Amino acid sequence: MSAAGQDMAPFVPPERPGLQSRLWRQITRLLFRYMANPALPPAVRRRRMDRLIGTAPLPRGTRVERVMAGGVPAEWIVPPGVDTDAVLLYLHGGGYAAGSFVTHRLVAEQVAQAAGVRALLPAYRLAPEHRFPAAVDDTMAVYRWLIEEYGADPARVVVAGDSAGGGLTIVLAVSVRGAGVALPAALVCVSPWTDLAGTGESMRTKAAIDPCFKPEDLHLQAREYLGDADPMQPLASPLYADLRGLPPLLAQVGEDELLLDDARRLVERAHAAGVHATLEVWPGLWHIFATQGTFPESRQAMQRLGYFLGHQLSARGGGNLTRSAAPPRV
Repeated sequence: MSAAGQDMAPFVPPERPGLQSRLWRQITRLLFRYMANPALPPAVRRRRMDRLIGTAPLPRGTRVERVMAGGVPAEWIVPPGVDTDAVLLYLHGGGYAAGSFVTHRLVAEQVAQAAGVRALLPAYRLAPEHRFPAAVDDTMAVYRWLIEEYGADPARVVVAGDSAGGGLTIVLAVSVRGAGVALPAALVCVSPWTDLAGTGESMRTKAAIDPCFKPEDLHLQAREYLGDADPMQPLASPLYADLRGLPPLLAQVGEDELLLDDARRLVERAHAAGVHATLEVWPGLWHIFATQGTFPESRQAMQRLGYFLGHQLSARGGGNLTRSAAPPRV
């Protein structure tokens, strides 16, 4: 189904999480402490994430092809039934120190399927072996390759990411604008990490209820990525960047996560800069819940962000998008 001619349904938050999400909250708490605890060596975190998350199979018929994109290893991921020139550049999360093809191949496929496009998933360099700005440089190299060498039309490109990848999505857009390269059609950030200085009020108010992280966890991850670099510089923390001229933006975040104010303040500053920005705060939910796909609210959130991307592509350039569902009302 094409997104053309349809408005995205307004976001009406669920009153409270359902039974399945409440069960998955407890599972998520255990999983994050096992595989994403920043007190663990990076190699251990990466190995555990690959082993736990990488077991989920891709839908039958998904096509995956390795490519070098501007010197950065990447994968083309084409969901079954998708036939379009529109591209999703997906930037994985993992605190800039973890995340891989294995951990995010399925997430990229799900977003691409929901948007009716194909995905390009790069494996940017990770900290602490490669600290800031390695991830920024790599994603910019991938975007330049996609536009200047591969020949993708920027009006047919969208960018999305989760957690650190959500912050990197904004950093990439700011870098692209600064370099005078044509911007993509839209941006999506899932639980974006936009303030590595950790100044948001939710770092305090959500500390006792976030099932994934404690404030000290995020401080450790920031130092692991930044080293001695200033956490408030715009290409590390896009909350402090000049956001003028960026394309339409959707940020999704859980009400119960430490990074709630990272998303909230990002959208406030985007509005102040004249950017068309939308914030969805999902009551009672947690960090990157939309990427889990294991309970109704997660699947609804994924459908909404996919529809947003597809709608923005149709508004910018027309063309055919292969879509599986209309935008859900929640």
